[in-house]
Order: sequence, then structure tokens, then C-alpha cells
Amino acid sequence: MQDHEGENGWKEQAEAWWETSIIEMSPGVIRYHGTPVEELIGNVSFPEMIWFMLRGTRPNAGQAALLGHALVAAVDHGPQAPSIAIARMAATCGVGINSAMASAINALGDVHGGAGEQAVAFYSAVDERAGEGGDVAQAVADELDVMAARGVKYVPGFGHRFHPTDPRSPRLLALIDEAAAQGAVSGRFAAIARATEDEIAHRKGRRIPMNIDGATGAIYAELGFAPPLCRGLFVLSRSVGVLAHAWEQMQRGERNKGPLPRDATWKYTPLRPDE
Repeated sequence: MQDHEGENGWKEQAEAWWETSIIEMSPGVIRYHGTPVEELIGNVSFPEMIWFMLRGTRPNAGQAALLGHALVAAVDHGPQAPSIAIARMAATCGVGINSAMASAINALGDVHGGAGEQAVAFYSAVDERAGEGGDVAQAVADELDVMAARGVKYVPGFGHRFHPTDPRSPRLLALIDEAAAQGAVSGRFAAIARATEDEIAHRKGRRIPMNIDGATGAIYAELGFAPPLCRGLFVLSRSVGVLAHAWEQMQRGERNKGPLPRDATWKYTPLRPDE
């Protein structure tokens, strides 16, 4: 009897160790946040499912559509993006498609892939500083001063090394405006994003347009996602492009494709004696 009770005790301890509210599963049963998977299949879109898994609630139609728009906008940016280039190079090394994708995703850090998270954190700080009914423009200026005092040189979500004007951003902002007009979101964070662009232009003497991270950041802030989740959402989005590029590269049969063509080598700089 004691052995049986001991076994039950270990079972309960193991169950408690991985306690989760996300999924319930037993033979013949799969429920996400209490909803049977068979009720979700065919009735819930992928953006709705992402929202449901992360938050345990269902978005309204406007919120789900806006999340989908953000995910579509960031799927790819070509082999000049480090993550895509890495996926293609990895694919030529003989690894599986999952390894090529993982190699790319592991490159999505603070510099390449993290600006959306940083933009949401900035917008949220401005929102908190302004408060309800406060001066958003002044709050933006104050928050930029705080960043400058910390030595931050780049405002996340603004400017692009490739596009003078990021073609994705105006469209995403227009979609936020449409969602706000329909009552799906408040539109407050789109206003903060635009005020930030205006204040940067005032300080720099030239306009530095909002980029994809600034625009998707405005969407994720409108939808109430915590900043760290926004990097994860970007990873989900960019994974689509990574998958497409890795698969395309695998079809070409190239081997060991490095970052430079074979006839273009790197510059060798010898160390000076004092080094």
C-alpha cells in the first residue's frame, strides 16, 4: 500500500512539475485552454490561434485581422537580411530544413529582429508617461530625452538601411486606422508612432520614416501584446520566409555556398608589430 501511495505521490509531483493552463491532453482528448481541438479546427484562423494560445482569449475579427496583417508584412526581406542568408548557406551544408531554419532564427537578436520588441517598449513607455488625456507629443519628446541620456543612438522602429521609405509601413498604419475606425483598437499607439516620427524629424532636421518594426510594433502595442512577445511574433512571421528560402536553396543542389562568390575573397589585413 505504501509503494502504491508512493507511486501516486511521484505521479502527482511530475504532473505539478509541468503544470500548464495551455493544453490538456489524455488518450483521445486534446484541449487548448479548455476548448477541444476539433472545435477549433475549421473555425479558427491561424492568427486567431496564435492569439488564443498566447492569451487564452479569443480576439475579435478586427484584432485577428490586424495581427494577420502584421505577420504577413514581415515574412521576408531577401538574402541581404542575415537570417535569410544564413538559412540559405546552412541549407547548402547538407543539414535538414529544420536545422537551416533554426540557424536563421538563432540570428534574430537585438540588432536583427529585436527592433519591434524595442519599439513596443518605447511606445508603452510613452503611453505610460502621457497618461489618459495627456500630451502625447511632449511624452514622446521626454522619452527620447531619456533614451539620449542613456546613450541610445537609434530610435527603434525608424529609419532603414535599404529603403528610403519602407513600403510596408504606410499600408500597416492605414490598416490600424481602419481597425480603429471600426472600434477594434484604440488607435492610440499609431498616434504615438506618428508623433515619434514627427519629433525625430524636428530634432534631425529631416524625416526618418517609420520602418516595418515601428509599424508592426504599433500594431502589437494596439493589440496589447507584451514587448517580449513581439519578438516571438516576428520570429513566427520571418520563419515563413526562412522556410521558403531554405527550400528554394535546397532545390538548387549547390554545396557549401558561402557569403561571397568563389572569385570574391576577403581582404586580409596583417597585424601590426605592436598588436
